[in-house]
Amino acid sequence: MESIEGSNMRHIVLEAPTFLQVYNDGSIEYLANMPRVPPSLCDPATSVSSKDILFSINPLLFARLYLPNNNHQKLPILIYFHGSAFCCESAFAQHHHAYCNIIASQANVLILSVEYRKAPHHYLPAAYNDAWVALQWVASHANDTNHHVINEPWLTNHGDFSKIFIGGDSSGGNIVHNLAMRAGVEPLPNGLKLYGAYMNHPYFHGLKPVEPEPNEGLEQSFLNMAWGVVYPPDGIESPMMNPLAPGAPSLASLGCSKLFISVAGDDRVLRDRAVLYYEALRGSGWKGQVELFEEKGEKHVYHMFHPHTPNAKKLINHLTHFLTQQ
Repeated sequence: MESIEGSNMRHIVLEAPTFLQVYNDGSIEYLANMPRVPPSLCDPATSVSSKDILFSINPLLFARLYLPNNNHQKLPILIYFHGSAFCCESAFAQHHHAYCNIIASQANVLILSVEYRKAPHHYLPAAYNDAWVALQWVASHANDTNHHVINEPWLTNHGDFSKIFIGGDSSGGNIVHNLAMRAGVEPLPNGLKLYGAYMNHPYFHGLKPVEPEPNEGLEQSFLNMAWGVVYPPDGIESPMMNPLAPGAPSLASLGCSKLFISVAGDDRVLRDRAVLYYEALRGSGWKGQVELFEEKGEKHVYHMFHPHTPNAKKLINHLTHFLTQQ
């Protein structure tokens, strides 16, 4: 009797440690969500204006748009994807909002920060598909006669459609890779092309160990458990999580002309796989330009939570240069 009663007690059936726990009654406890903040017509620290928009009806998708004060000329467009293991956080979270204000102000870019759908309510590839919808929607604004979309005047009035960037941190960096790969083989509206992309501390993994990962226990690792929450039908060797897996599409088809990758020296889990990705891209036959930046002695996404430290400012300066150089 005790064992029967015990089996009916509320317990965890699935989890991404430090991010969320799913219980047998269907409830979900989020462990990593930061407070959300509203947009602002003039951010007091950066003078950047922001507003929340609907950009897709089916599926229903929202985003936050950022417009810098210095907008007298056409601005490069950055489509941004936040991190948090595909299952937590929001484009409207306090730290992501502050980060986008800083990037919009310093790089003088128009930013669309996408509120993509998240697991376990929406398993991957939902987030990848939402990213593609966002990119298509932005590109559709390049033609003034295109009236079938949800039109956004900030894009049509201020956007430079010859310079469309995509960028993301952690799992957002993973989304950037998958989106750039798709853009390399599928056309965008109005014949537009991605100009550039960046990945800060991108979220890649695989079953074959990479130093300093252990030779045993990878299947029980945090990243493998987290992947089981966000995409149960496919294993960790999916090309979406491991771009270097056997049978993965060639990186030569990456659909942008330049790429910036950053890593943190003390990011034990993700640093080395990002470096391998950089080296594989250089040897793939891809015709673009790629830059790798590393900050020694820093941990994963240090710049997101402490953007005003000297090392965070250094990374943001490198990113600003990447977004503004010709």
